[in-house]
Amino acid sequence: MRARLHRSIVALLTLAVAAASPAHAQTDIYDSGGPLMPEQAAYDVEFYDLALRVDPDEQTIGGSLAAHVRVTQPLNWFVLDLDTLLAVDSVVSSGDTLPFERRGGKLWIRLVHQANPGDALAAKVWYGGHPLSAPHRQSTWSDGFIWARTEGGQPWIGVISVLNGADIWWPTKDHPSDEPDSMALHITAPDPLVVAANGRLRGVTNNDDETSTHHWFISTPVNNYGVTINIAPYRLIEEPYESVTGETVPLQFWVLPEHYEEGLRVFPEFKRHLRFFEETLGPYPFRIDKYGVAETPYLGMEHQSIIAYGSDFSHNEAGFDWLHFHELSHEWWANMVTAADWKDWWIHESFGSYMEALYAEELNGTQGYHEYVPDRPLQFENENPVAPRTTQRTRDIYGGDIYGKGEWILHSLRYLIGRSATLAALRRMAYPDPTKENDPGGCQCRLATTAEFRKIVEDISGLELGWFFDVYVHQPDVPRLIATQRDEILILRWDTGGLPFPMPLDVQLGDTIVRVPMDRGVGILNVPLGIEPIVDPGMWVLMEYEGNGR
Repeated sequence: MRARLHRSIVALLTLAVAAASPAHAQTDIYDSGGPLMPEQAAYDVEFYDLALRVDPDEQTIGGSLAAHVRVTQPLNWFVLDLDTLLAVDSVVSSGDTLPFERRGGKLWIRLVHQANPGDALAAKVWYGGHPLSAPHRQSTWSDGFIWARTEGGQPWIGVISVLNGADIWWPTKDHPSDEPDSMALHITAPDPLVVAANGRLRGVTNNDDETSTHHWFISTPVNNYGVTINIAPYRLIEEPYESVTGETVPLQFWVLPEHYEEGLRVFPEFKRHLRFFEETLGPYPFRIDKYGVAETPYLGMEHQSIIAYGSDFSHNEAGFDWLHFHELSHEWWANMVTAADWKDWWIHESFGSYMEALYAEELNGTQGYHEYVPDRPLQFENENPVAPRTTQRTRDIYGGDIYGKGEWILHSLRYLIGRSATLAALRRMAYPDPTKENDPGGCQCRLATTAEFRKIVEDISGLELGWFFDVYVHQPDVPRLIATQRDEILILRWDTGGLPFPMPLDVQLGDTIVRVPMDRGVGILNVPLGIEPIVDPGMWVLMEYEGNGR
């Protein structure tokens, strides 16, 4: 059931993405990542300061974004990304009003003087309009502002930008390779609405026009799509959480008033999930800010330190709230460990999905683990590698394979190197330097690659695993096993299009399981007369199967 539900969600998201571009927008800009243009490669973002007024009745936003960057190459044009639905009023830098041009989804700002390597550059963009909107569907999600209403008719607002990029609602350098070191958000909304956002709340200003401004500050690096705002008549459920480091972390859940009792009921489970991740992967990364959850009018998203929760407070068949668990996994896999390029997006989704299987094992033992891994996947797309070798945009790489197929790859890796080595590799991937797990700063955010994960796995297992990653991760086809039996001889042969693939296989002979080496992609096994061999009886190895013995 869980596997079917998970796949249906991916399918619904894919459909929603296809329908998310409105007729009045320039639709070809709704993407993120890809090759980085020289003008944007020439600077490194240090700090964003976003001040925004949100009008639920008019469904508009307006305000300013100040970008503070460090120049790395000579620069005459400062280029940011911004959706064409949003108008730019002016751009100011060091007291000068700068000329600018809109070139598609790029905002080109002409500098007064050339900026040189090492220079600090700051520019404030004043902008506003009707941002890209998304339908209110709590069973799925698509990028944009969600302008929903609570059961009592009050505004309930959220925003998602994972596929289209954060430039659908604020000017930014829309590329995963550059994260600000910190960010401030000053969000104004009508009273008595509450704004729940990333980081820590520094204060609330009560304005003279029946609005309030919530001042949030993110004190750690944050990926662009991980920034969000949630606006509703929230009630706050809160208590301190003691991390495995001994630090006290604010644990906060913003819930709609009509669901307050439900929120109280699930709150203890959120703490149990957090403890499992800390014990498995290392300390919660954003201890310096908080661990927050906001009830949203869409299914969910991994917004840093304020994950979106749009579920119905229920458990799956394994006995836990999979949506909260999956989005929490992204605090490690996406928000702390972030793909340096979208070609490595599987690190976010496959790793997060695999953590669910590990938690099912924690709750229900080995059988629970195997029941949780998706059925052997004839449904995988296998059109693109899980992790291509070339730079990707979000729409190039996004699909169900970076969830279920990637989860299966980690499942097969565990078969090859063992459970303890797999868990050790995951923890090392989260925290490459174990001595820094307890740093008081509370975050070891970094950009990561598939190549880094391969090296970690090889160091821990002592095996050379280029063949494993080449076949499973860097090319689209699933290896095909051809099994033929001649009298009492079982011949197993891997067909991988000529790629080396010495993946061993278990074969059950009666009550005995034999591991067959496949050093050159071929294995031979004597089968006693009258015994029907069963290949891969534990369902560990990702493959297509042809022949007898299954």
